[in-house]
Amino acid sequence: VAYLVVFHILFVLFVWTYWKSVFTLPIQPGKKFHMSYADQERYENEERPEVQRQILAEIARKLPVYTRTGNGGIRFCDRCQLIKPDRCHHCSVCAMCVLKMDHHCPWVNNCIGFSNYKFFLLFLAYSLLYCLYIAATVFKYFIKYWTVTRHSPEPWRSPEPACGELTNGRSKFHILFLLFVAIMFFVSLMFLFGYHCWLVSRNRSTL
Repeated sequence: VAYLVVFHILFVLFVWTYWKSVFTLPIQPGKKFHMSYADQERYENEERPEVQRQILAEIARKLPVYTRTGNGGIRFCDRCQLIKPDRCHHCSVCAMCVLKMDHHCPWVNNCIGFSNYKFFLLFLAYSLLYCLYIAATVFKYFIKYWTVTRHSPEPWRSPEPACGELTNGRSKFHILFLLFVAIMFFVSLMFLFGYHCWLVSRNRSTL
């Protein structure tokens, strides 16, 4: 009973964080980072790149923007028509600029950024514990898989299985498959979770 209680607690936490990672919408920068209609007209009508950079610098003078492009200019998104805050990037899949974007994750079909990075990190942590718990509880049955059959001393009786041995061929396959998948995902998630923990400790992001 205790095994089932722990299993379902981890399962509920795993599903909840996955749900939040998938359905928490990414956040765009605030309205103050969007260009006004007059500034858009002035920027688009200007053909000289150096003057365009000056226009963006004037608009961004009162904004909390510190990151610059390679040539020292203000980071500007032509598709969203906004000045990008620090760590903001345009996602081509979501077709929007995402605040503090880390990456677009195909496993959750969503952008991982300011709004759901906490849930994504918890999802990795609970997935790691979930796989570890499954592998640990299945391992003893994997050991029983290698138990040698105890032969009956009477030749007319069929061999008797040793105590606790798995006799069903399908159950043996299920145990082997479950242990292999749990260990495989555990190792993969361990590296991914460790990498994101390192990023958080350095106050960095993937992009």
